[in-house]
Amino acid sequence: MEYTGVPAGAAAYMDAASAVPLHPVAAEALVAALADGWADPARLYSASRRAQQLRDAAHAALAEALGVRPDEVSLWPSGTAAAQAAVLGGLAGRARRGDTLVHSAIEHSAVLHAAARGRAAEVGVDRLGRLDLDAWDRAVSAPGVALAGLISASHEVGTLQPVAAAADYCAEAGVPLFVDAAQSIGRVPVPPGWSLLSASAHKWGGPPGVGVLVVRKGVRWISPYPQDDLYRPGVPGALDLPAAVAAAASLRAVLGEAQAEAVRLSALVDRIRERVAATVPDVEVVGDPVQRLPHLVTFSCLYVDGEALLHALDRQGFAVSSGSSCTASTLRPSHVLEAMGVLSHGNVRISLHRGTTAAEVDRFLAVLPGLVAAIRAEAGM
Repeated sequence: MEYTGVPAGAAAYMDAASAVPLHPVAAEALVAALADGWADPARLYSASRRAQQLRDAAHAALAEALGVRPDEVSLWPSGTAAAQAAVLGGLAGRARRGDTLVHSAIEHSAVLHAAARGRAAEVGVDRLGRLDLDAWDRAVSAPGVALAGLISASHEVGTLQPVAAAADYCAEAGVPLFVDAAQSIGRVPVPPGWSLLSASAHKWGGPPGVGVLVVRKGVRWISPYPQDDLYRPGVPGALDLPAAVAAAASLRAVLGEAQAEAVRLSALVDRIRERVAATVPDVEVVGDPVQRLPHLVTFSCLYVDGEALLHALDRQGFAVSSGSSCTASTLRPSHVLEAMGVLSHGNVRISLHRGTTAAEVDRFLAVLPGLVAAIRAEAGM
């Protein structure tokens, strides 16, 4: 039986936007690298030289997959760490030019937390979750802007952002652009023009604990952390080399499958979008229906408690998440859905992966209307 990353008999896993099951190639590479890449690659003995070769090969493979130079790639303990290093290091490197970060209203919370360290200017989006380019142009052209940040595609609703156009405005203003590409890498190409980019291996089927940061040559970056080399991006401390090797191997494999998987998963997402709208009353399917990630769809159900719906789906064997953090400890609606001005009640985010089957999607679509109706009835609606 082929390794899929999901145990046999497990619930239908539909939360790939959070983490993708480990790709078979990643599993094989991880086991091999555990035996060969345990030594400190900074030492001079033979085991260390082998570890150094593995490290350099992983960097080269990641660079080739991302279309950049190996010395532009650095590895971090997570996508969150890589994104925050991009923001904090990018701002520090441009301190003489200004201290303001321009960002969209729908950035991942990791970027927003980093932005809160200093000055920030937020740019809104339309009801589909697409960046307001005119407002972006004005924002990056303002005095004192050091860096701009734009997510490549919304992690909550899947809308693709106009990265190329945003990058053009940044270039005119002389402002580097950081792109959080965690949801795009391995799914769709990231448009050119950016200066810094971050990604997360477990979003494409690599192991958790590997974040990727790319800083293009000519972009001034100063580490926000105490370390020996403040000007060369890199995390202080030891690298999880076996995980890095597995991340690089899996990205190469995923990119080889990406086009076919995009077609397959996009068709399943189209079916979900169509059937949910047709079979569930008072529902809003959010995000751009065309300019979107191929594997992700989000919808909100009026008069439904989101947490109750997620638990009901879990009992029926479906692992899904919510784009609305009101189901989490914050008890506050998602900042992304708020920025879009769309319904956030009863929010469900479905994100598919290479192991998702059409049968699982059909069973989900058969079960959902009854669960929503039951929750509404229990609430007296």
